[in-house]
Amino acid sequence: MEQRIVKKFQVSYQHRLMFTENIFGPDNSLLADTLAENTAKLPVKLLFVVDSGVAAAWENLAEEIRVYCGAFPDQITHTETLIVPGGEASKRTDAHVNQVVDAIERNGICRHSTVIALGGGAVIDMTGYAAAIAHRGVRVLRLPTTVLAQNDAAVGVKNGINAYGKKNFLGTFAVPQAIINDSRFLTSLETRDWVAGTAEAVKVALIKDRTFFEWLEENASALASRNMEAMNQLIYRCAELHMDHIADGGDPFESGSSRPLDFGHWAAHKWEHLTDYSLRHGEAVAVGMALDVVYSQLSGRIGIVERDRILAVLEALGFNLNPPELQKFPPEEVLNGLTEFQEHLGGLLTITLLKGIGEKEDVHEMDRTLIREALDYLSARVPTQSPG
Repeated sequence: MEQRIVKKFQVSYQHRLMFTENIFGPDNSLLADTLAENTAKLPVKLLFVVDSGVAAAWENLAEEIRVYCGAFPDQITHTETLIVPGGEASKRTDAHVNQVVDAIERNGICRHSTVIALGGGAVIDMTGYAAAIAHRGVRVLRLPTTVLAQNDAAVGVKNGINAYGKKNFLGTFAVPQAIINDSRFLTSLETRDWVAGTAEAVKVALIKDRTFFEWLEENASALASRNMEAMNQLIYRCAELHMDHIADGGDPFESGSSRPLDFGHWAAHKWEHLTDYSLRHGEAVAVGMALDVVYSQLSGRIGIVERDRILAVLEALGFNLNPPELQKFPPEEVLNGLTEFQEHLGGLLTITLLKGIGEKEDVHEMDRTLIREALDYLSARVPTQSPG
């Protein structure tokens, strides 16, 4: 006799993104107050995992952290500040995951404690994965320090590391306790990293918000010139659109086949791997978007005017849409990225293309001849003058 017990339940999440400046300033209680919410009366035990690039740029950071935690003894307790390699080096293997897990065990970090990931998107990805597998899930608070992390990578609910030659093959979905963007950290970025992070803003504008794209077009020169006011506006709007999609898009943990926020990413992920990550993620995404923009035009979805307008904005922001790192790879190697993208998603191949600026269309097959034509177009393209 067949018997079944079936129950349904829902879990409500709060996804929070806050903005501040000088988060470890002695008169800035935002971090301590956020960590102490919804906990027992005991101080929250903290493990800091810090990107080595950030630690090098801010030589007194470890001392700032120690002094800050000491200023709020009733709310937080500092255990250790662990420095890990920045960039993709942090997530190439599980070595640094194990390093974080070891620190969690060594410091008695439990599910009422918090791991604070401070750095770029790769370090935040890796640290979040380590915390998610320790004790079946230790709380994480993210302190992103790059443009890309503040407007995109740290805003989502994903964590992961690379494995089997594939980006983010191992990972988890886990909603962070909070994300706090501190604009002070952006001032120490190399120009290359400043520029690279703007790619995700162009991406979300192209698929969701024509008005935001027009703002990017008008402010491209200011952004390329490192205008902080313009950058803060870019980060806020880009992050807001990402948060809206996660909360209201109906698929926060990506159980379906469609991932519009990965517009331009199928080729970008492949190029990152082929170049051994010498291309920044944002640089690869910019070229990946350019490829799909040209493909959208060649397939009749958008016009030449729209194509050229989009490519001109990317170039005005500072992107090279035909970087030398890509010239040695034949189209067939790039095309393999389609299969890998489908494997990562599962289900049907689903690629986001453009029907217009601010309007997307999902397709389930790509014409490989047109992809080759789009690659040829980019390889022969002469950059246009900056818009506006």
